[in-house]
Amino acid sequence: MKNTGLLGGDLEFSDAKDGLDMRNVPGGLLRRLHLFEIHEQPWLPHSLRDAVTDILQWILNLTGVYASVEPRLRAALKRSRATQVVDLCSGAGGPWLWMQERLAAQKTPVNVWLTDKYPNEATSRTIQKRTRQRLRYHSSPVEATRIPGDLRGFRTLFTAFHHFPPEQARALVRQAVEQREGIAIFEVPRRSIVTFFGCLLFAFGALLAVPLMRPFCWSRVFWTYVIPLAPLILCFDGLVSCLRAYSLAELSEMAPIHATQGYRWEFGEERRGIFSLKVTFLVGFPERERQI
Repeated sequence: MKNTGLLGGDLEFSDAKDGLDMRNVPGGLLRRLHLFEIHEQPWLPHSLRDAVTDILQWILNLTGVYASVEPRLRAALKRSRATQVVDLCSGAGGPWLWMQERLAAQKTPVNVWLTDKYPNEATSRTIQKRTRQRLRYHSSPVEATRIPGDLRGFRTLFTAFHHFPPEQARALVRQAVEQREGIAIFEVPRRSIVTFFGCLLFAFGALLAVPLMRPFCWSRVFWTYVIPLAPLILCFDGLVSCLRAYSLAELSEMAPIHATQGYRWEFGEERRGIFSLKVTFLVGFPERERQI
């Protein structure tokens, strides 16, 4: 994990107004465009949406892109004394399918609720068979901007924050602060040539991935090889995700309005290894008073 000045610095925004020059924070290659993604549309067949999110999740887990942010998340959970996590826009489960066990091995056990506006039924069944109650998938739809009152905990979003236009994105952060919950936002899409090119490879990645994915699913095969909409949607939505992604400067601006709330905010970029993708992050949490 590498801190690179403003890109990886840990700070409290209450101090940032005097010590942080936001003009030095990168703003992104292109202007942000809030276009639509196909897999978000309510008219999309459920099996096709699941195929898209399953393949995307398999590729992200294979590359281990989120391994670089696990230490930062672990530190935030410890400092906020969080024992439960509510993962928003979980899709096919995100990195929690492996990250929860790694956190437990590092003496940071947490219960995790996976949630989504369109719950992934296959993932839900897999979790019920393979895991204990520490990892559960909420069977009812959950919108990230309207979280049920009974779902309390440190909130996480992995490659999902770009789905929200600026006003909704700020409201999502504000809601966490008002309820004194921590929030961690991690984004792989970015407005850069590297990620644009990577999205073009999603279609080929899908063709190679589906035979290797477990548990095996016939609908996934159908939407990949018989009517190959899954690879095309992955490619299209990936490019759109990059155009919708918030730059580091834009993401950091989500936090200063809450500087007086006693939260600690961290923002920057992480990556593991020279050839891995960068992960942009915004992490905020109330630091609990230490016991004497």
